[in-house]
Amino acid sequence: MFGSSARGANAYASVGMETGVAAATPHKLIVMLFDGAMASVISAHTHMQAQNIAAKGQAISKAIMIIDSGLRASLDKKVGGQIAVSLDSLYEYMSNRLLVANLKNQPDILEEVHRLLAELRGAWVEIGARSEPAPLQATPAIQKSPVANTDLYSAHLAKA
Repeated sequence: MFGSSARGANAYASVGMETGVAAATPHKLIVMLFDGAMASVISAHTHMQAQNIAAKGQAISKAIMIIDSGLRASLDKKVGGQIAVSLDSLYEYMSNRLLVANLKNQPDILEEVHRLLAELRGAWVEIGARSEPAPLQATPAIQKSPVANTDLYSAHLAKA
């Protein structure tokens, strides 16, 4: 009569995710995209090992969508310069590798893409940690963020 508890939990999780996205900074949104892509690649790997072809394909498609429609789409090549162009090429490479992994059932390719995503995510998180505002001081001072001109930062946040 009231639906399953799983449906209620899914609705609660969806609201939590929507709230997290709505409250997130542009920087945090990029981290969330990396997290989502990595989770999808792990899911694809699990389904590949279990020989669940349909679920593997869905997980790989989701990872490709996040990479192409999220990470690649957020790049601004005018502001980000060469680093944005390089990231675009890397994202394209990862999407192509995921297609090959899907077609040939090669878990090593999924591991490669996951490793690349994890390295980029780590760099992105480090940039965020360095750009957090300094604690309040008794005498206010104007401080320029040490990463305000970082190419990786500007490559993604220019469009956000």
